[in-house]
Amino acid sequence: MKSNIIFAAALALAPLTVTTANAQDTTAGAAEERTDAQAIQAIHEEWADLIAEKDSAAIGALYAEDAVLMAPGEATVEGAPAIEDRYRLIDTAAAYENERAVGRAIAQSRIPRDEIFVTTKLWVQDAGYDATKAAFRRSLDRLQLDYLDLYLIHQPYSDVHGSWRAMEELHETGTIRAIGVSNFQPDRVMDIVSFNRITPAVNQIETHPFHQRVEEQKFLIENGVQMQSWGPFAEGRNNLFSNVTLKGIADAHDRTVAQVVLKWLLQRNIVAIPKSVRPARIAENFASFDFDLSDEEMATIATLDTGESAFIDHRDPEAVKGIAAWKFDT
Repeated sequence: MKSNIIFAAALALAPLTVTTANAQDTTAGAAEERTDAQAIQAIHEEWADLIAEKDSAAIGALYAEDAVLMAPGEATVEGAPAIEDRYRLIDTAAAYENERAVGRAIAQSRIPRDEIFVTTKLWVQDAGYDATKAAFRRSLDRLQLDYLDLYLIHQPYSDVHGSWRAMEELHETGTIRAIGVSNFQPDRVMDIVSFNRITPAVNQIETHPFHQRVEEQKFLIENGVQMQSWGPFAEGRNNLFSNVTLKGIADAHDRTVAQVVLKWLLQRNIVAIPKSVRPARIAENFASFDFDLSDEEMATIATLDTGESAFIDHRDPEAVKGIAAWKFDT
């Protein structure tokens, strides 16, 4: 199938599993590397076809030209101009505590609603059937929207089945166009698939050159779930932007390491949610992907995989305990 590539830029924070403390722990050099990261996101026709098979027709809204990821404190100031500048995908979450700002940015953009694709997420403190429906309504009100394009369970804990049943019903009413999960391991995805009526459209998980999740991607493909990458640049960890292997490939194509990483994800048919806090750099992304990585280069990048998270092990009991303790104004 011929790929229909859609470019999407991202303003801001990576998903919540990357905490402020983690960001403060990085070196100044790594911080500079992160801010220098150029953001671009590619979405294939296979994505739309996959969702269409689940009767989630509004995923077609992804075929707007571009996208933007909002961050706390930035949505109103920078978000509206960014949306006006052709960014069309917004990824936020109740736990980011920025949905009101995102809603204001959407309203200020003057872009028709059907040209913007909005994703938000349910936090663990609102798990369960009734709590999920109430939390969804609060998110929708803060965003000043009548419907969501995609609603995700943010973490694989607590009463996810109660939440999923509520989300299935909301999906069937048309107030959510597609439903999915985030940070779910294969067994947790299969748990949802096996005991519910609707298969998740998306699993948004940490994916980057140091944590490539090849077998998990195979599992998701086999079960009709689109893999979406958060933290594609590993937040600059392991010196990603100065990595000799990635830098060598980038230099060979006269590109940046960030562009190589995003192209690597694109060629693996993985949707990426990168980040940037510099609109000027976001603007540079629109003409940045007119190159291809060779099979040899793809194989070389595969050697960087450590098989371990750069941030958090969602199966670590202490991590689960810590996430359960995180409370937000949701």
